Amino acid sequence: MIDMSIAPVMRTREYVGTKNVHLLPQTNQLRALHTVIRDRNVRREDFVFYSGRIIRLLIEAGLNLLPFDPCEVETPVGKTYDGLRFASQICGVSVVRAGESMEAGLRAVCGSIRIGKILIQRDKRTKLPHLYYSSLPEDIARRHVLLLDPMLATGGTALAAIQVLLERGVAEEKIIFINLITAPEGIAVVGERHPGVKIVTSSIEERLNENAYMVPGIGDFGDRYFGTDP
Repeated sequence: MIDMSIAPVMRTREYVGTKNVHLLPQTNQLRALHTVIRDRNVRREDFVFYSGRIIRLLIEAGLNLLPFDPCEVETPVGKTYDGLRFASQICGVSVVRAGESMEAGLRAVCGSIRIGKILIQRDKRTKLPHLYYSSLPEDIARRHVLLLDPMLATGGTALAAIQVLLERGVAEEKIIFINLITAPEGIAVVGERHPGVKIVTSSIEERLNENAYMVPGIGDFGDRYFGTDP
């Protein structure tokens, strides 16, 4: 159950707390990890390491939303264990460039997973997202997709990336959108346009400011992760 005090924006209340918004348990350990990566003076190596720990938790939570089939195995002592196995194939799709920071966490738990890429950038004049490049598994329509992007702010890039997947035949209900932090406004936009898409995040921020930055926020994740911040 999501604590609504984390997302005070009234127009998002119909989305936050629904079955398709999955917030990691707000444990003391998670808050401690966030404290490190939100510090504007943190060393880059610490930012990379501790954000990687959170990403790993997010990936595990996303995998837990996949369908499973019963699977019996015989144990070394000759007994039967009533287990489970993934019911369908999966793949990852990262939104370049920040989403590439999440690929290592995905490969750490799914070593041979296929990972596609989508490059979307905002037009400097129109401020609208524009698709520049996509490279996806040929059979992606038959897979569940873990869509990777550390930040969900206004939702413009998210909608563009989801549209690319839909045009390739991926069912909306097979998309699991994994973000490090999200804004209530972004949740509302994605939830309204694509109610079947599941969102997994470690934090729902207070709001967007006048410059569309999340508050309290984390800055530009890609720049901080890859060391290209001013």
